[in-house]
Amino acid sequence: MIKKEMIAMLLAGGQGSRLGVLTSKVAKPAVAFGGKYRIIDFPLSNCINSGVDTVGVLTQYQPLRLNAHIGIGIPWDLDRNIGGVTVLPPYEKSTNSEWYTGTANAIYQNIEYMESYNPDYVLILSGDHIYKMDYEVMLDYHKANNADITIAAMPVPIEEASRFGVVVTNDENRIIEFEEKPANPKSNLASMGIYIFSWKILKEALLKMSDQSNCDFGKHIIPYCHAKNDRIFAYEYNGYWKDVGTLGSYWEANMELIDIIPVFNLYEEFWRIYTKSDILPPQYVSADAKINRSIIGEGTTILGTVENSVIGPGVTIEAGALVKDSIIMKDSSIGKNTKVYKSVIAENVEICEGCEIGVGEEAPSKLDAKIYAFGLATIGENSYIPADIKVGKNTAISGITTPTDYTNGELASGDYIIKAGDR
Repeated sequence: MIKKEMIAMLLAGGQGSRLGVLTSKVAKPAVAFGGKYRIIDFPLSNCINSGVDTVGVLTQYQPLRLNAHIGIGIPWDLDRNIGGVTVLPPYEKSTNSEWYTGTANAIYQNIEYMESYNPDYVLILSGDHIYKMDYEVMLDYHKANNADITIAAMPVPIEEASRFGVVVTNDENRIIEFEEKPANPKSNLASMGIYIFSWKILKEALLKMSDQSNCDFGKHIIPYCHAKNDRIFAYEYNGYWKDVGTLGSYWEANMELIDIIPVFNLYEEFWRIYTKSDILPPQYVSADAKINRSIIGEGTTILGTVENSVIGPGVTIEAGALVKDSIIMKDSSIGKNTKVYKSVIAENVEICEGCEIGVGEEAPSKLDAKIYAFGLATIGENSYIPADIKVGKNTAISGITTPTDYTNGELASGDYIIKAGDR
C-alpha cells in the first residue's frame, strides 16, 4: 500500500466575490498576481519547497482556467507516478450529488482520496493567500508537541482581529479558546486557515460532523475537536502573509512587490515561486518609452510611460499613454494618449485611445460600496472601452461597452457598467 507521511489538501474552490468583476469569470486562486503568477502558485510552490509532493486541489467555482493552469503539475515538479497534484472537483456519487458547501465538507467528500495515501498527517491550505512558509518546520512543531491539530496563527492589529478566527493560547502555545470572527476578540492571534491534522483525528471529526450544513473548519471541526479536549496548538508565524480577498489588499500586495527591497521577495533563489509560463517573446521598450519602478511581464510592448505599476505578459502600451499605480493583466492593451491611474485592469481588456481612467473626485460605489472602494477603477476581463472616455474612481466596468453606455463620454466616480452576460 502507498504510504505518505503528509499530504496537502488545497482549497481552491472559492468565488472570491469581494474581488468584484475580477472574479466574475474566474476562480479567485486563478487571478493573476505580480505580473507573472497566479495566486495559487504561492501555496503550490510552498508545498514543493517544503517537500510535500502529494497535493489534492479542490476546485468548484469557474474551474476551467485553474485546471488548465495546474495541468499535471509540471511547473511545480508535481507530475509524479505516485502522489503529485490531483484536481478534485465535486462529483456525482451513487446516493447523491452535491456541491462542496463548506471548507470541511469539501475535505469530507474526498476522504477516499486521502485514505488512498494512508497519511500520518494532512495539511489543509487555502488557495488564495500570498506568503512563503516551510510546512516541514510546522510539521516538526506538530510532532514535538504531540499535537492532534496545529493551527498556523499570526499576530494582527487588535482592531482587525474580528475579521479572523482568533485563538487564545496558554504558556505552552496550546489553544484554550477558539472564536470565529468575534465581535470583541480576546487575543490578536489570528488563524491563517493553515492546519495540520493527525489523520485519524481529522477523519473521525469529518465523519462525526458530516451532517452539519455548510460544514466548516473554523465553525464546526475545530470547536468539535476542542470540546473533546484534543491537543490543539498554535504555530506562530511572523513572516509576510496577505489575504488578497479585497480589491484594496490585492492592489496593495501587487504594489508592495515593486519596492527596491520588497517586503515579499519574488527573487530569492532558495524559495522559488513556480508557475506555468507561456512561451513568449522578450519585452520591447521603444526609445521614447519611460519605465519607472515597475514589474514588466514577458512579451509586452511599451511605447508610452509606466510608473509604479505591475504589467502582465503580452500587454501593449501605446505611444503617449501613461500607466501609473496600476495593475494591468495579461494581453490587455492601452491605446494612444490614454491615461490610467490607480486601476486594476483584468486580462484581455482593450482601452482605446484618448481615455482617462481613474480620474476625478472619489464617490462611494452605487454597485457595492464595500467591494468597489479604495479609490480604484476596476475593469473586468474581455472588456472594451471606446476612445475618449473618462472613468472615475470606485468604478466597475465589465463587458464590451459602446459610447452610448456613457453619459457625455463619462462614467462618473462610484458608477458602473455591467453588460448582460457579465455578473
